[in-house]
Amino acid sequence: MDDHDVSPSPKGAFRKFLEHLSGAGKAIGVLTSGGDAQGMNAAVRAVVRMGIYVGAKVYFIYEGYQGMVDGGSNIVEADWESVSSILQVGGTIIGSARCKAFRTREGRLKAARNLVQLGITNLCVIGGDGSLTGANIFRKEWSGLLEELAQSGQIDKEEVQKHSYLNVVGMVGSIDNDFCGTDMTIGTDSALHRIIEVIDAIMTTAQSHQRTFVLEVMGRHCGYLALVSALACGADWVFLPESPPEEGWQENMCVKLSENRARKKRLNIIIVSEGAIDTQNKPITSEQIKELVVTQLGYDTRVTILGHVQRGGTPSAFDRILASRMGVEAVVALLQATPETPACVVSLSGNQAVRLPLMECVQMTQDVQKAMDEGRFKDAVQLRGRSFESNLNTYKRLAIKKPDAHIPKSNCNVGIINVGAPAAGMNAAVRSAVRVGIADGHKMFAVYDGFEGFAKGQIKEIGWGDVGGWTGQGGSILGTKRTLPGKYLTEIATQMHTHSINALLIIGGFEAYLGLLELSAAREKHEEFCIPMVMVPATVSNNVPGSDFSIGADTALNTITDTCDRIKQSASGTKRRVFIIETMGGYCGYLANMGGLAAGADAAYIFEEPFDIRDLQANVEHLTEKMKTSIQRGLVLRNESCNENYTTDFIYQLYSEEGKGVFDCRKNVLGHMQQGGAPSPFDRNFGTKISARAMQWITTKLKESHGKGRRFLTDDSICVLGISKRNLLFQPVAELKKETDFEHRIPKEQWWLKLRPLMKILAKYKASFEVSDSGLLENVHQRGQEEHAAI
Repeated sequence: MDDHDVSPSPKGAFRKFLEHLSGAGKAIGVLTSGGDAQGMNAAVRAVVRMGIYVGAKVYFIYEGYQGMVDGGSNIVEADWESVSSILQVGGTIIGSARCKAFRTREGRLKAARNLVQLGITNLCVIGGDGSLTGANIFRKEWSGLLEELAQSGQIDKEEVQKHSYLNVVGMVGSIDNDFCGTDMTIGTDSALHRIIEVIDAIMTTAQSHQRTFVLEVMGRHCGYLALVSALACGADWVFLPESPPEEGWQENMCVKLSENRARKKRLNIIIVSEGAIDTQNKPITSEQIKELVVTQLGYDTRVTILGHVQRGGTPSAFDRILASRMGVEAVVALLQATPETPACVVSLSGNQAVRLPLMECVQMTQDVQKAMDEGRFKDAVQLRGRSFESNLNTYKRLAIKKPDAHIPKSNCNVGIINVGAPAAGMNAAVRSAVRVGIADGHKMFAVYDGFEGFAKGQIKEIGWGDVGGWTGQGGSILGTKRTLPGKYLTEIATQMHTHSINALLIIGGFEAYLGLLELSAAREKHEEFCIPMVMVPATVSNNVPGSDFSIGADTALNTITDTCDRIKQSASGTKRRVFIIETMGGYCGYLANMGGLAAGADAAYIFEEPFDIRDLQANVEHLTEKMKTSIQRGLVLRNESCNENYTTDFIYQLYSEEGKGVFDCRKNVLGHMQQGGAPSPFDRNFGTKISARAMQWITTKLKESHGKGRRFLTDDSICVLGISKRNLLFQPVAELKKETDFEHRIPKEQWWLKLRPLMKILAKYKASFEVSDSGLLENVHQRGQEEHAAI
């Protein structure tokens, strides 16, 4: 995925881009180093294929730096097929090892000789901060190492001139998400998937026996996994290295656990980061915590240490897409590098691919550790970045209820409603809004069954305890309908009057957006609608104007990806088989396109990019060629409404006829399984955070008018809250109208279309691909003041 903000360019610009970016005569070495992480293979695949695409030679360096030092059969040229079928495999197929030799100058001398012999002067390193620091030292010493090799006669003088400098680009592969400067490292999302799967399973058994579970997750120096999984499952307590509990935490924790039991909660979950410490920098272990709970409270308590399960398993859709975007960006960065370019890391900021100076990021990462060692824990949390800090604050607000006497009452009633089709993560959003609202002193009202239920008066006050355990539930507990409010305006206004609703939070898809527009238009007639209203986008289709992401799309994408993995496996077994898979999304091609990128599809047909019979013919020819290689299977995705005449059946029949004797065809319609299932960690976390932010906005709006009793008439009091590039934005629906294609229920401009070429290149099609904005390095510290959309 990339951050190109230019509309697709004409052919001329593409030629210009290729001239600038020819890899002819260049050799790129790719290695994975340090601890493995799911998604590393997707990154390796993207580097190899993009490298070959631009005409460079790409070499696998096996077993990390150890292979570079040993040379010989450890450095092997890769071709297109050598990275086939690895997208869905966890770990790294080229191996990773910790290497002592590379830490010595002799080791690096050997490594330099091995690289020069093959003409490799571009390195793409996928690993943690240690691996990247090593690469930077190597880059700095490079010319000196070559001089030394020439003096001892191991290489020719010409080679020193010819290979005078080494370019290094890093990608961070680490499940801990412990690298400063990047929002998400490759592998973090998959590790969260493993943790959440385990927690969901443990919750059912804990509930049966009224047990307390202490879960230990990875993260020796970084509490990200512990924090986000605590947020995503509503844990009772969490221990992090960056934010140790205050003195007397033993007492506080036991009080909190017994309060939760008193509220009829049958289980307690405590999450411990393996590097958890107290304010004196002494370790806090899971066994210690268990002892404490057993002796103080006498609860039946069990410890589960997740260990290396978190590193294993297949990468999530998010990690595959992230790694593919980063891999392509890394190759582009290498080809654009000059001797003066400092080593950089490609990373993600909000939803944009950026390049950052490697050493600045490493320095910041080390500063966190230093702050922790010196007991400056507030600094440590801030240095981790805005995303970490906002996660921590959100967790604290949602986990610990203040006594009612301590909450100043606002005398405001806030309604929450789900609209449209169900999407995984809606319940997490409702829970978060209810709790933030109560903490802000409002009374929260749940509206059941969408606008229809609203009109019928299906409205009940909802309390803190009522939403316990909701984060992991799929679908919509409040119930949701596609009905628009238009035909019930008078009844809805009456109900709002009866329950004196002062603000409204709508969680839903395109219908919710249309509903907001209808309510906004009806303000002149019904003064009950002159209140702050905000919408949080939740739909698997991801087609809401004003936001790059919507709650539920990540879960649907994972469902599609998992299914495609299984289907590909079946196709590989039968050989020479092509599958045509139909995805949901209405007219929006997000699921088909991103599913295609994550599953390694050969083509994805979408409405936004019109296609004709010639394109279908070209795809058939492409697959016929593919069947001559060792990869004898095909996968084609089709969005359900991409073309009214070229239906899934039509394409299936066309492929079957044209592919006769070369390949056979099968079709599969995924259907409503894409709307169901337990929400992915991303959707739980995203729903929780974006909904909490929406409630803060409501509180601020209500405070502004407090005591004035004024009505809200301005456009900025009816908004959609969404992520746009790097920022969280509240956009008035009135302004979003002009950005919407109402006939097809999609935004006129969609960021993910810029990733179309990426999918095509990785599937061996020619495609025009623009380089990221000017390809300049950014500074780690100079991020703007807007609200950062780290997820």
